[in-house]
Amino acid sequence: MRDLNLKGRKTEILLRTMGQEKPVHSNILSDLEICGLECEDYINLPRVFTQKEIPVKQENIPQQKDLEKWPYLNQVELPHLKAEIGVLTGANVHKAIEPWQVINSEGNRPYAIRTALGWIVNGPLRTDVSTESDQVKTSSFTVNRIAVADIETLLVEQFNADFPQRNYSDKMEMSQEDRKFMQSVEQSIQYKDGHYCIGLPFKNDPANLPNNRCIAEQRAFGLKRKLSKNSEFYKDYKAFMTDIIDKGYAEKVPSEQLECPNRVWYIPHHGIYHPKKNKIRVVFDCTATYQNYSLNSQLMQGPDLTNTLIGVLNRFRQEPVAVMADIESMFYQVRVPETDADLLRFLWWPEGDLSKPTAEYRMTVHLFRATSSPSCVCFALRKTAMDGKMEATTEAADTILQNFYMDDCLKSVASENAAIKLTQSLISMCSKGGFHLTKWVSNSRAVLLLLPEKERTKEVKELDFNKSNLPIERALGIQWCTETDTFRFAINVQEIPPTRRGMLSVVSSIYDPFGLVAPCILPAKLLLKQLCKDKLGWDQNIPEKQAQKWFVWQKDMEQLSSFSVSRCFKPDNFGPTMSAQLHHFSDASENGYGTASYLLLTNEHGEKHCSFVMGKSRVAPLKQITIPRMELTAAVVAAKMDIMLKQELQLQLEDSMFWTDSLTVLQCIENEASWFKTFVANRVSFIREATEPSQWKYVGTSLNPADMASRGIKVENFLKKETWIKGPEFLCKHKSEWPVRPDQAGKVEVELKKSAVVNCLSATGKGKPLDKLIEYYSVWYRLKRAVAWMLRLKEILQHLSNKRRKLQSAVSQSETDPNK
Repeated sequence: MRDLNLKGRKTEILLRTMGQEKPVHSNILSDLEICGLECEDYINLPRVFTQKEIPVKQENIPQQKDLEKWPYLNQVELPHLKAEIGVLTGANVHKAIEPWQVINSEGNRPYAIRTALGWIVNGPLRTDVSTESDQVKTSSFTVNRIAVADIETLLVEQFNADFPQRNYSDKMEMSQEDRKFMQSVEQSIQYKDGHYCIGLPFKNDPANLPNNRCIAEQRAFGLKRKLSKNSEFYKDYKAFMTDIIDKGYAEKVPSEQLECPNRVWYIPHHGIYHPKKNKIRVVFDCTATYQNYSLNSQLMQGPDLTNTLIGVLNRFRQEPVAVMADIESMFYQVRVPETDADLLRFLWWPEGDLSKPTAEYRMTVHLFRATSSPSCVCFALRKTAMDGKMEATTEAADTILQNFYMDDCLKSVASENAAIKLTQSLISMCSKGGFHLTKWVSNSRAVLLLLPEKERTKEVKELDFNKSNLPIERALGIQWCTETDTFRFAINVQEIPPTRRGMLSVVSSIYDPFGLVAPCILPAKLLLKQLCKDKLGWDQNIPEKQAQKWFVWQKDMEQLSSFSVSRCFKPDNFGPTMSAQLHHFSDASENGYGTASYLLLTNEHGEKHCSFVMGKSRVAPLKQITIPRMELTAAVVAAKMDIMLKQELQLQLEDSMFWTDSLTVLQCIENEASWFKTFVANRVSFIREATEPSQWKYVGTSLNPADMASRGIKVENFLKKETWIKGPEFLCKHKSEWPVRPDQAGKVEVELKKSAVVNCLSATGKGKPLDKLIEYYSVWYRLKRAVAWMLRLKEILQHLSNKRRKLQSAVSQSETDPNK
């Protein structure tokens, strides 16, 4: 909704919504006239945002009868409105809420402001006021703070982004606050009763926090009404709270400590259900604000001590025997000192009896939603590994330090015996730090049989190992079929309207951290890019032509349910690895650019095996640039991928190899004497710092698997071609059989600071034939050949033109001189 226009000569109001005009019933005009809004006035609304449900009801609209008990408000006239609330205005609509007249409140009573929209009454209206204490019983409701971002701008930035992966060569150092956090944690950490105890890392002294018990009481009152209405919700909520109290994660505040003038803070809580597990979790709202204070605003976040998701998953693929486990209630295994526990107080009904008054409880452990908890818990887990190195195996300590992603442990080893020893060491080492490893799963039956039945996952407990297949589990969100030891995809096509918003939701919901099906997703991204370029509305139905493409793509994606990739980089019975090498392929087209990375392994018998590691597929920027520049950008992505994977794989690797089908890029990298323009110079500099020119090789387009990542491919063709997953066949052959770079007459001079040199990598100019010609050809010798044919054609045309002029001259002379 953009503008609200009120015109006195017409009997309707026009709500201009996304360029469409919808008439509103004419009797609303009379209501607006009663409110005091002049018929010729215009109130221009700023850009507004849609929300599926506004947390305000028609009953919240004040009525004239509500003002009868307040005599000092007798001049206020409120119209009787029968309409649902569709727009909420705020301070950004300053002309609408500009005060023309103010009637001040009396005591704890409402006040009124007359604005351009009429009278606004603020304060408790429908109340029961006690004459003795003058306390007001007000109706309570929940207000959610919603952060709104301009999704249009974010999407354009994504299309124009070079590569979102961070540069692994530039390590993120700790800030001054992070250093302060580490100092606070190291000084406060203690080992008590089998658990680590870490104090809350406050930015400043928390003694100055105000008493926010009133907020906790208000939220508890709303929670009580919700629990009373829903018996199932009440049952689950009560069971959760009883469980954390019985396990000692929370305790009732002793009566002698109830009066605590300093260092006390109350945390409201509410319950949410897991969308897939249908399991309740009580969330303690550490962001609840009172007088501009909240618990999270006072805590230091600390450095990120968590391993990267990509690193843990790639290390999980290195060996044939894999195990996976989970730390039970990880955040609740790290205690807080008693002095800090009073800052984690909350209200609850004793024994869950809602008929009793609320009592004060306090958490004795770090909370899941506290901003400092992830760093504190990860510090305690790493402390467990460091302290247990002397007693347990080094491999177990390294597993805790490198193969945990928060509370999930993913590890692969070479044999079943090694896996059995490692699981026992891990259980023992983690238990000494207070961390209980449970929900074990493995692709080896021998490993599972030696684990206690109660410590296995629910699906494994019910299996008959002699008859049943091992189940499908989730490894950090990826479907892992433990029976076949493969990663799979489950694409559930959602019934969402064909709008930009719905399409973006579907594309973003596809979880593919390895980029296994990146070429199949690119066509949908290209369709989104075109709609973004056409500036189509977010909730406007897309044109029929694009809608047909969208529905075909959705139907094709269902075929990926039969697609699977081996979890392990090694094939069965491959044996120990003697050498390993990364190969990165890059390519670009007018649609996009991408990379494909492979790990080439060689065993003791000289046998080679190539495994897909990671792929990237990016849409070309909205701002058009030349294909050679896109090729150079793809080469930079390949170099960044190499830096990241070498750091995360933690293997002994030979020098990586880089493959591209662009001779222009190869000449840029090899060039030693020429000066480049800024765009090219920056990228060539990065490539030369990260790699050596000798590591870059030429590969034909037909053999380049990254060609699929740059152009996109249909699912049907993707499943038929195995090049994307298995890599090019020549990698497993001798180097003498690798593709050979075609001979060239001379070196290619590209984007040098000389006016006479052709700018092959210059930005595409609008309407310039030369720029379009250069953009059309991405290979230098093809461009030279095309220009040669054009010059030859020019000579022929000039020759014919000269002959025609001579003939015309001879004819004109014969006409003027009859004797000739």
